[in-house]
Amino acid sequence: MTKIEIWLKGILAAAISGGAGGVLTGFAAVGIDPQHFNLQAGIGATLRIAAAAALINAVIGVAAYLQKSPLPQE
Repeated sequence: MTKIEIWLKGILAAAISGGAGGVLTGFAAVGIDPQHFNLQAGIGATLRIAAAAALINAVIGVAAYLQKSPLPQE
């Protein structure tokens, strides 16, 4: 495996890890405000906040990875 492939795998792993954490954060909203965020009538709002948190955390994860491992030298 080349350095660039390892680097790209790291970016993908950081995005997946951050996204997964974001989804969990989004579903934590069910416990914080169950009237608006729930798995019945409020499923749309719950999924939207989970998706937004996943996207934000994925970007943060990739940014943190890039800070530690900038573009590799070949």
